[in-house]
Amino acid sequence: MSHDHSHAGHAHAPPDGNLKFALAVALNAGFVAVEFGYGVAANSLALVSDAAHNLGDVFSLLIAWSAIHLGKSLPTKRHTYGLRRSSILAAVVNAVILLMAVGGIVWEAAVRMARPETVQGETVIWVAAAGVLINTASALLFLAGRKKDLNVRGAFQHMASDAAVSLAVVAIGVGIALTGWLWLDPAVSILIGAVIVWGTWGLLRESLNLAMDAVPAGIDPHAVEAFLAGLRGVAAVHDLHIWAMSTTEVALTAHLVMPQAPTDDRFLGEACHGLRHRFGIGHVTIQLEHGDIACHQAPANVV
Repeated sequence: MSHDHSHAGHAHAPPDGNLKFALAVALNAGFVAVEFGYGVAANSLALVSDAAHNLGDVFSLLIAWSAIHLGKSLPTKRHTYGLRRSSILAAVVNAVILLMAVGGIVWEAAVRMARPETVQGETVIWVAAAGVLINTASALLFLAGRKKDLNVRGAFQHMASDAAVSLAVVAIGVGIALTGWLWLDPAVSILIGAVIVWGTWGLLRESLNLAMDAVPAGIDPHAVEAFLAGLRGVAAVHDLHIWAMSTTEVALTAHLVMPQAPTDDRFLGEACHGLRHRFGIGHVTIQLEHGDIACHQAPANVV
């Protein structure tokens, strides 16, 4: 029986990650206060709803930021992987926060559809326009890292959706100013909610999959199995498991049947190198078997 644990390839937040999160939190927290105040003054549900949505995003940014730091914690006897999984839980919480915010927006919009209220369109336009600039700038902070970390992707989606929402609110203000149609405010608020749900559903699904130890998106388990089976001297592969340790780190365990087992660690080094560079799997544990005794974990339906 042989094992190899490769910790190379583990990815964490970039050195400037703290500054990006700090800037995004500061910009959005300040704008929430301004937008909420003007929303109440202008009697605009769209502005107040967008402010509530932005407040949820501030909390989401703080959760994601904290999770990145927790993910760097060292292993202990009790938490042998450290607290890396907190980043996955944070991604789930972020998605849920967004969906809860949508529920509040749609409920209040439905009430206002029945009883439209006067809205100061010009105020809505200028405040929402400022929101477009702030949210776009915040989204750009996370643009580069969104493909490598689900938490950063969540932050990017929050900010990008906020920019789109603020742009829609600008349209509401223009529409009300030109036509006087008060129903535009709640109607577009419902549309805003639909856009948020559409953008958040994929994030929620993927984060829940990772929480349930599913193979991370972007990794083909059949290709991984074929790679292992094609290694020199490997007769069969079974008990293959691939899961996310965090939003940036992937782990793998597998049993390889090798009638002529290697006498040194060169084979394991080559296998881990290939898994890391081809599939981004950085934490690997491989058990080697001669095949003369049936492994009880060999059947595909056995865990």
